[in-house]
Amino acid sequence: MPEIRLKHDWLEARQLAFEAAASLPDEQIPLAAAGGRTLASEVRALQDLPHFDSAAMDGWAVSGSAPWIFAPPGERLYPGQASPILTGGVLPPGAKAVLRSESGEETVDGEGLAVLGLSTTAAPGEPKAGQHIRRRAQEAGAGEVLLEAGSILNPARLALGALAGVDELTVGGKPKVRLLLTGNEIIETGLPEPGQVRDVFGPQLAWTVEMLGGVVTGQQRLSDELPATVAALSEDDGQLLISTGGTGHSNADYLHRALAEIGAELLVDGVSMRPGAPSFLAALPELGSGPRFLVGLPGNPLAAFIGLLTLAQPLLAGLNGEALPEIGQLACGVAFEPLAGRTRLMPYRELYGLASPVSKVEAAMLRGLVQAEGIMVVPPHGVRMGESVQVLPLPWSTP
Repeated sequence: MPEIRLKHDWLEARQLAFEAAASLPDEQIPLAAAGGRTLASEVRALQDLPHFDSAAMDGWAVSGSAPWIFAPPGERLYPGQASPILTGGVLPPGAKAVLRSESGEETVDGEGLAVLGLSTTAAPGEPKAGQHIRRRAQEAGAGEVLLEAGSILNPARLALGALAGVDELTVGGKPKVRLLLTGNEIIETGLPEPGQVRDVFGPQLAWTVEMLGGVVTGQQRLSDELPATVAALSEDDGQLLISTGGTGHSNADYLHRALAEIGAELLVDGVSMRPGAPSFLAALPELGSGPRFLVGLPGNPLAAFIGLLTLAQPLLAGLNGEALPEIGQLACGVAFEPLAGRTRLMPYRELYGLASPVSKVEAAMLRGLVQAEGIMVVPPHGVRMGESVQVLPLPWSTP
């Protein structure tokens, strides 16, 4: 385990969180449940695609030139014969082309025999040999690679997997996450009285964690009591717990005491950053599901979000077998004086190519985050106007 030291600097804390966990093993899941997952092994065509010659249009399968008489359904066509067919229908043996429905006209000859001829809207030379026929293996031959390992399974790739006849896919393991929301003062509905606070985590934290690569299996509201906290940390239902609130050391904050009681190991006990300094990462005792972790986030909304990006995002990347999310660069639109020992993480908007901080960015505020396009990382030594500053995208940012 990494050496434990209070107040890691921001870059160090982020790196420690990324390195704390190994990637999860691959798993096999139903194709219909694989959307958004990362393919762990290539997918090959189990048979030719398509696996039979078929019609690409409604109309008639024909052999030879017009006019045509109708062959018995399902039998081989000989020159001068035709058979009705629908799009996707199996092409009868002997068929040389498909005459589309708008190009043909059924009539009756003088002897009462049904005859198919060309309509007045038929194109010159229609139908050409092979016209409107989907040939077997036209899209892929049996054994051909359709999807490469490492592909993100978007709707088009899932559809191709289904077309290939695949029922299950092998995908990279996805970390299961449970959310623990603390605070006796929190209310979920209505207007809060003095001393009460509306719940801002319940409506969105699970969604945000999903954006960062986790699968949220549950959300539990905890009372500020030591036994309840110990019990919640001792349940074996995934790889990661994320808690909100209770990261301080007051008499009402039970997380640190609960961690000590169950024998957890603090890997990052606070980060030298503003906001979100009390955020921490702990390794919990292993249970049946293997290594488990807790990311503790402060109760203030903006501080919690910064803690989430600092510790939970890199940890989830490591569990998913992904690279540590890249940090971008942008010229800073204002000057920041030094702040000894503290990295400042500031919501910003890009104005005229410069990262410009937004207003309303106190730890308990949210309006600044609503306006923001990303988070700028201001180092302790400060930044001059126009100097390059590191920036992080928001999980919901459009690439």
